Amino acid sequence: MSGDDEVVDERLTRWRLLLGEPAAAGLGVELGEDEAEMDATLAALYEEQPRRRPGPAGDDRAAGLGASAPQVARWLGDIRTYFPTSVVQVMQRDAIERLNLTALLLEPELLSTVQPDVHLVATLVGLNSVMPETTRETARTVVAQVVAEIEQRIRERTRSAVGGAVNRAARTRRPRTVDIDWLATIGRNLDHYLPEHRTVVPERLVGHARSSRALACDVVIAIDQSSSMAESVVYASVFGAVLGSLRTLRTSLVAFDTAVVDLTELLEDPVDVLFGCQLGGGTDINRAVAYCAELVTRPTETVFLLVTDLYEGGDGDELIRRLGALHRAGVRVVVLLALSDAGAPAYDHDRAAVLAEIGIPAFACTPDLFPDLLAVVIGRGDPVRWLAERTGQ
Repeated sequence: MSGDDEVVDERLTRWRLLLGEPAAAGLGVELGEDEAEMDATLAALYEEQPRRRPGPAGDDRAAGLGASAPQVARWLGDIRTYFPTSVVQVMQRDAIERLNLTALLLEPELLSTVQPDVHLVATLVGLNSVMPETTRETARTVVAQVVAEIEQRIRERTRSAVGGAVNRAARTRRPRTVDIDWLATIGRNLDHYLPEHRTVVPERLVGHARSSRALACDVVIAIDQSSSMAESVVYASVFGAVLGSLRTLRTSLVAFDTAVVDLTELLEDPVDVLFGCQLGGGTDINRAVAYCAELVTRPTETVFLLVTDLYEGGDGDELIRRLGALHRAGVRVVVLLALSDAGAPAYDHDRAAVLAEIGIPAFACTPDLFPDLLAVVIGRGDPVRWLAERTGQ
């Protein structure tokens, strides 16, 4: 068989796996043993009628998942055998949504076989109130694994970006000699370069002020717990824990639906923060903003991050007035419509437009961009301009 024929056969096999058994006759493709196993795992999830899957003699098994925990556990093992992690995670999410396997996640034996990811964590957090004690410890282990991966991904970048912003915010034009930032000083005084002496004569010194005040900035994060914000809740909780570990910041973390829960005391452990959340239910953003306003003691030194899609179940007009009052008082208010990898979310466009008119930006942000965004806000930069430069929009 020539190389071209092999390429054609591989493409036809991929199409056969994609389209399922009804396409077998038309494509004329015969699947090998491994490919047949892959086909069976796909059919169990995506085909309407379950069919028999190949196996050892006497072990023909139905392709449909049904509602059997052992059968689902075996299927989970199969997809991890035949597909890469990114595909496994998509298939797990589809299985939970299409086949209503949520209840089976409450069984520790099954939960321990699942490939952990952010979406699974969000599902487990949503099940927290109905989770039996026999499952809770396994669930915490699964959540802790994902949280550790996210922390590893964001910790150093967040500390570096935020720390640099704090240092820049603390610059002074009358620094002590040991506190002079020479690169910044030279940059500010290039117009005073003397060619005959080949040197810059600085007219203004730039350096870092030594302040007895330990806290450079207060950060208040309020997280909407509605089910549509599930992935954002996970990321915001982990970011809150990382920010809470920075001594130059005073970080407060609040979660809300129609009630408000202050999770600040749990910031040392983001897993505790997540299990302190309760996804789903109604939404009263105005009530949450009212609570957060009480946490603001230094308006001009405070950043308020409101993570919500702006679909308000409470008083929408009062919400706008409260946010506007915080903005006018000097609080740097930013609304994150999503803090996730999922892209542009559904959100209340009209309310976002009203906020933009009064100077409060509202946009989605990925976890990878969030540290730099926060650095811009802490440094009193323009987050809208920064985002436009980064995304080209």
